[in-house]
Amino acid sequence: MTMMTATEQAFEDYLAAHAEARLESYKELIRIPSISALPEHAADCRRAAEWIAADLEQIGMEHVEVAETGGHPVVYADWLHAEGAPTVLVYCHYDVQPVDPLDLWTSPPFEPVVVGNRILGRGVADDKGQLHLHLRATEALLATRGTLPVNLRFVFEGEEESSSANLDRWLRANRQRLAAHFALISDTGFFEGNIPSITIALRGMMYAQVDVIGTEVDLHSGGYGGAVENPANALARIIAGLKDEDGRILVPGFYDDVVELTPDERRLMSELPFDEEAYLARLGLPELHGEIGYTTLERRGARPTLDVNGIWGGFQGEGSKTIIPAHAHAKISCRLVSDQDPDRVFAAFRDHVLAIAPAGVRVEVRLLGGGHPSLTPIDHPATQAAARALEATFGQAPVYIREGGSIPVCATFEQALDLPVVLLGFDPPDQRAHAPNEWMDLGNYETGIRTVARMWDEVAAIGVDGLRA
Repeated sequence: MTMMTATEQAFEDYLAAHAEARLESYKELIRIPSISALPEHAADCRRAAEWIAADLEQIGMEHVEVAETGGHPVVYADWLHAEGAPTVLVYCHYDVQPVDPLDLWTSPPFEPVVVGNRILGRGVADDKGQLHLHLRATEALLATRGTLPVNLRFVFEGEEESSSANLDRWLRANRQRLAAHFALISDTGFFEGNIPSITIALRGMMYAQVDVIGTEVDLHSGGYGGAVENPANALARIIAGLKDEDGRILVPGFYDDVVELTPDERRLMSELPFDEEAYLARLGLPELHGEIGYTTLERRGARPTLDVNGIWGGFQGEGSKTIIPAHAHAKISCRLVSDQDPDRVFAAFRDHVLAIAPAGVRVEVRLLGGGHPSLTPIDHPATQAAARALEATFGQAPVYIREGGSIPVCATFEQALDLPVVLLGFDPPDQRAHAPNEWMDLGNYETGIRTVARMWDEVAAIGVDGLRA
């Protein structure tokens, strides 16, 4: 067994002495209902940003700012006193998803509770838990060493869960201020079975709304049924015309820019320790479904998708009301892979919807947001530093995975700031992000603090020249 150095022991002693305060701090951040998509929570988003800024100042970060964006603020801070050492830009987000359906939560979503080795609450994993562990790792390093092994810049966003509408503009305006050797994003998780992982690919996003509009007001179905087009029926026909029974998307040109997986990439994915039967059992479904010709992991992380995220229109109360609804609506998203462009995909999607829309109604298609896909080389020195840090702290070498989710800022870091990106996240794979009873494994959280500290030591050892290699 390797003995700890005095520096490592001091770090561990500090964490042990502050364990109770650290957990309470974690809970304080979770209690702020920073739901970015709901306008009534704008003040809460600002309150979360100000809470984080105060914490950053308290632990010793500098140039702390709650920066205006035109929407929810960005929190910026830096510490730049590691002369000659690499500089890392760290990104997390403090905003969270809405909590409905509220009746499926076993405890109030913004009153975090610890059950066994789990903490439950909205944002405990996605992404406040990961943001918070970065704060605590920085705090412990500065408290025990009086310095950091690398230079750090923190960018904590407040609109990730609502398409990052204002972040790109802020990043581009602050390009010189954000100079670094690479960006590290902690908004991903571990592989099935809670195996330490490094995400090397993220899908992009195209998010649209389809509005089908008939008459000015609802009509009596007895007096008008059979004489006018029903917007809800029309919407159902539109949706049915978007995919075939084999999971293939029917939008013309949709697959034109998709980069197919190579045989080696498919082989690496097939070698991941994925238990499909356990995955299915956990979901409680009779069977899995997706695009024919691809495995579940390939469909989940390396193939594009089209899904209805919400649909509404007409009478939805108790009992019956015989109407033809005046309008019907759907929110539809596409997850995108390299080299798909969200604007081109939206244009093709819009044209297809309008082409297959029945006569007798007016159809509008609006773009609500989008982001580009991202791919990170496994052999980049910073990626390998993350792998060593994970293995040293979690006790096993990580696997490399492709995630089906989207982090819009990832592509912006690569394209606008010219920064390589490392995706180092600690969420357990079944953490219920975006769903009731979101939870975080406290073992992942605590060990994640150690991993981040070890990561900075690994990056410092590589040096600036090594990162350029």
